[in-house]
Amino acid sequence: MREFSLQSFALQLAVMEVAVRKHVERGLERVAAKVEKTAKDEVGHYLEAVGPFPAWEELAESTKEDRVAKGYTENDPGLRSGAMRDSIQHSVEGLNAQIGSDDDKLVWFELGTSKQPPRPVLGPAVERNHEDIGRILGHATVTGLLGGQSLPAHLEYDHDV
Repeated sequence: MREFSLQSFALQLAVMEVAVRKHVERGLERVAAKVEKTAKDEVGHYLEAVGPFPAWEELAESTKEDRVAKGYTENDPGLRSGAMRDSIQHSVEGLNAQIGSDDDKLVWFELGTSKQPPRPVLGPAVERNHEDIGRILGHATVTGLLGGQSLPAHLEYDHDV
């Protein structure tokens, strides 16, 4: 049996903290990229309700007519030139991940206006990736605790991570 002094135990905990942080930061990058992709993929398609987020209402006839008059497809909500969709980005800094946009149109789209019902994209993208987020971050945490070593294959709970 190997014995540890309190000093060597404290040092081991510090090393584990650094390893866990490094792996979780990598996991957050993967998670944020996945949520960003999902959000971008959903713009232009009617979404069903998920979690606390409502299903998207059908576009108004006047909106459809306006879209066609301007050379866009009739019924692809939120997708005209693709600029709003393409403005969705992610960033990871330390243990903080952000997925969003600096395009005001996405805010109006997400929350709705007095003339337009809400058609949320970002929250539903997180909801749709909920299980993957848990698996990716769980795997990253365990890998960090094991000093960068993965679990043996027969104990691995998610081979796709």
